[in-house]
Amino acid sequence: MPPTKTAPFKTSTQVWVLTLLFLATTINYLDRIVFSVLIPIIRGEMHLNDKDYGYLTGAFQFAYTVGFLIAGKFVDRFGVKIGYAVAIVWWSVAAGLHALSRGALDLGFWRAMLGFGEAGNFPAAIKSVAEWFPKKDRAFATGVFNAGTNVASMIGPPAFVWLNLRYGWRACFLLTAALGLVWVVFWMSSYRQPPVIVVPGEAEERRMGWLEALRYPQAWGFAVAKFLTDPVWWFYLYWLPPYLYDVRKFDLQQIGWALPVVYIMADVGSVGGGWISGWLIRRGWEVGRARKATMILCAACMPVAAMAVFAPGPVLAIALVSLATAAHQGWSANLFTTTSDAFPKAAVASVTGIGGCAGGGGGFLFSAVIPGFVVTHFGYTPMFVFMGTLHLAAWMVMRRLVWNPRRDPSLA
Repeated sequence: MPPTKTAPFKTSTQVWVLTLLFLATTINYLDRIVFSVLIPIIRGEMHLNDKDYGYLTGAFQFAYTVGFLIAGKFVDRFGVKIGYAVAIVWWSVAAGLHALSRGALDLGFWRAMLGFGEAGNFPAAIKSVAEWFPKKDRAFATGVFNAGTNVASMIGPPAFVWLNLRYGWRACFLLTAALGLVWVVFWMSSYRQPPVIVVPGEAEERRMGWLEALRYPQAWGFAVAKFLTDPVWWFYLYWLPPYLYDVRKFDLQQIGWALPVVYIMADVGSVGGGWISGWLIRRGWEVGRARKATMILCAACMPVAAMAVFAPGPVLAIALVSLATAAHQGWSANLFTTTSDAFPKAAVASVTGIGGCAGGGGGFLFSAVIPGFVVTHFGYTPMFVFMGTLHLAAWMVMRRLVWNPRRDPSLA
């Protein structure tokens, strides 16, 4: 079989692909944040406490963790088009069935089914970016579609508050489920694999399984970094609304404006972090050096942002939390691209799945189960401070395993 290489693409096609990835990621996060936004209503109806909330978020995280491994392999096996469609149909149906919940047990079951399906989003999206964009543009493209996580967090809270007041909280889950199913129609009717051209003398890309990928330090570095830093995002996603309710004494309407402000800044960080590393590469920096410089900048912001828990007023607290979400998303836009920087495209989804599984495991421990105990007995301060340390630790691991390796899997 002759070696192949992705052909040059038309800008309009790349824009459409990126638009679809952005919309899918937005829907993905709308499906997951609706629970945390409406938790005061849900826990009042179902008589849930902080520990119950921790267990319910843990059910999502555990299934999300397992789902990443399966989703990554599935997407590499069947391709982005089929893999993405299957994932979003699964999680949309699971989201809609939240509306049938009558207690903590069945709510926990549907949270788990939602998490399992949602694990397919990032392996499919990262693989699609690797197929359609050159290395110098991948972090920016990832930052753009990853901004959907923040757009969801901006438009979701006020929309869910309004919808809950008019139709009840169950209608919110039905709406997000419907959005996902509509997206599948556009995806299946318009998405195609990029064309390929033969490049004489260039090595042919090959498939790479989990075990083979784990022979390389880049896979371990990516996985450890995800394990350490994903919990930070999950912590803010899950626990910021209860923190603002219970400690800062925000009401539902105040939450409706505060969370959009936080995630507007996260959007800036997501796109800006991807743009910075791409700009450095275009100025002649080596790819790994550009990623490393951008990510240390983001990591250095996190201890400062963690001081939000000590802020005397709500405005400063929201500003510091906004710094945390912006810095994390800038970090994440670059972290995701390290898989396509190092590994052949045919293995990108599987390696992303390995890292996503590690990140889900970290999220399960440090943003679901442990906070439920710590917040109940010690308050929010220890968790905020701890979250401020993790990105710097992850950067040190990546400096050792990802940017200074002796073995390059893309050339193996």
